[in-house]
Amino acid sequence: MPPEPKTKRAVSFIDGQNLFRHAKDAFGHHHPNYDPLLLAEAVCARQGWFSQQVRFYTGLARNGDLDVAIVFSQDQDLAEVASEIRDIARSTNRWLKIASAYPGSSTATSRKGIDRTDWIVLDRRVYDRCLDPRDYRPTDW
Repeated sequence: MPPEPKTKRAVSFIDGQNLFRHAKDAFGHHHPNYDPLLLAEAVCARQGWFSQQVRFYTGLARNGDLDVAIVFSQDQDLAEVASEIRDIARSTNRWLKIASAYPGSSTATSRKGIDRTDWIVLDRRVYDRCLDPRDYRPTDW
């Protein structure tokens, strides 16, 4: 097995609708109001990782520019991505990790991350520190 890298470069993949839906259930936010960069940086700082990039989910790990994939989602359809990450790690002889970051509280409708990933629960304090002050909703809402 390859050695664990000293500095772990993380790329965050955000499933925007899934993150919003669960933040609404967990924290009562009624529109997408998070700042993706701040959320990624908050999780990385807590874990001791270097936040290298933030992307809405597109595809993972083939080009070698990451050690940790953070998926901001609880969508179990993405569990196959965890298996794919492990296959990529084996076939390229690289150390790779995949983590599922998601809002959690006593009112959350789902209390688990994506299967076969490390789970990182975002509490309200962390999530609210990462809100985007801009409101992107149409004014006629």
